[in-house]
Amino acid sequence: MPPPADIVKVAIEWPGAFPKLMEIDQKKPLSAIIKEVCEGWSLGSHETYALQIADATNFYITEKNRNDIKNGSILRLTTSPYQTALQLHERIQSSSMDAKLESLKDLANASRDITFAQEFINLDGISLLTQMVESGTDFGDLLSFTLTAFVELMDHGIVSWDTFSVAFIKKIASFVNKTAMDTAVLQRSLAILESMVLNSQDLYHKVAQEITIGQLIPHLQGTDQDIQTYTIAVINALFLKAPEEKRQEMAHILAQKQLRSIILTNVIRSPTPINDEMAHQLYVLQVLNFNLLEDRMMTKMDPQDQAQRDIIFELRRIAFDVECEPNNGGSIEKRKSMYTRDYKKLGFINHVNPAVDFTQIPPGMLALDNMLYFAKHHQDAYIRIVLENSSREDKHECPFGRSSIELTKMLCEILKVGELRKSSSAKKKKKKKKKNTDAVTCLHKFLVTNVGTLCIMYRRAKQNLFSYFHSTLLV
Repeated sequence: MPPPADIVKVAIEWPGAFPKLMEIDQKKPLSAIIKEVCEGWSLGSHETYALQIADATNFYITEKNRNDIKNGSILRLTTSPYQTALQLHERIQSSSMDAKLESLKDLANASRDITFAQEFINLDGISLLTQMVESGTDFGDLLSFTLTAFVELMDHGIVSWDTFSVAFIKKIASFVNKTAMDTAVLQRSLAILESMVLNSQDLYHKVAQEITIGQLIPHLQGTDQDIQTYTIAVINALFLKAPEEKRQEMAHILAQKQLRSIILTNVIRSPTPINDEMAHQLYVLQVLNFNLLEDRMMTKMDPQDQAQRDIIFELRRIAFDVECEPNNGGSIEKRKSMYTRDYKKLGFINHVNPAVDFTQIPPGMLALDNMLYFAKHHQDAYIRIVLENSSREDKHECPFGRSSIELTKMLCEILKVGELRKSSSAKKKKKKKKKNTDAVTCLHKFLVTNVGTLCIMYRRAKQNLFSYFHSTLLV
């Protein structure tokens, strides 16, 4: 006959004694079970004891998680969370460096358990740790384990991040800003800064005043992937929490600091395989950069805006090596006819007023940005594509204008530009912003490397351009 479902058979350890085999009745209060265990070893004051899972976690057994105990589990009788917290709170203030270090190691390990963490925090343990950090008297392993314990305690979400002083923030930031710092201390400091920024808008502003992108970049040029991962995580956090108007500025700084080249050289091409967390942080960074293109993608061209129309004139000038001089060059009708002919060669749908082609969103003005970049930075390829296709029959043409617009639209869909941005209940009026040259360059370079393929496919099947290119790209 099988044992009752409420009875579990376990082994219980106690230092210096043989383990006890015991049947635990899950219907009985946990305190009664602990009392029974203590009496078996003739231990008094059972209220100062508790049961732990005897594995690497050392998590305490509570009324909430006791049902996780399975037949054959090994438990350990130990001091209660409160008693342990009280002892460690006192021991980490020891004048003996060796005793203090061992106590901080124990604290860092015990702090992973939320039951212990709650008791230690109730003893104002977080304030004690921050004071130890601010004092600046601890270095090396002492500081490393202090920060580790702090991170573990804060990860439980019991204490608000808004409670920390500017002095503490400055101290943590100083560990990141130093050129030579203990690896463990640097890693914990980066983790703390990331959490500060993500969990408090007020702390974002304070952290942003203490660290700059330029001070973070050198940490990406090392060989420790954990440090690199935490560094990118901090950059992402600052990027994510920055006001809309500052994101473009940050992107410009990242481009000036050649962040992409640094990541390519030191992370992607590193002999160390990229782990899952690094892959995630790189993905987040890419999404944040691409989402800066959303405004341009969702901005319609104003056919009456002369500055925007000048971009189209520039495309015509580069392609056909002509100067756009409205007041010279013959009659108005002749100039209109010449413009119409050239706009047709450029592959626009509306030959009379190509500005109308960019009123569709997406891709809006982003398509025109791409075309202008291609024309200026890859002028020979641009001229060759336009001239070659303008001399072909209609059924074999590859219209540069239409193809570029469709390609940009497709890339925005594939890269999910704007899709992961936080939704807002109140729609904000869009403001004109300086376009992010660095992020736009990604799409431009993609356009350059794929435009030949696009032309071939367009000639093969005009009506199936999007689906055909999409399937080819994925391969």
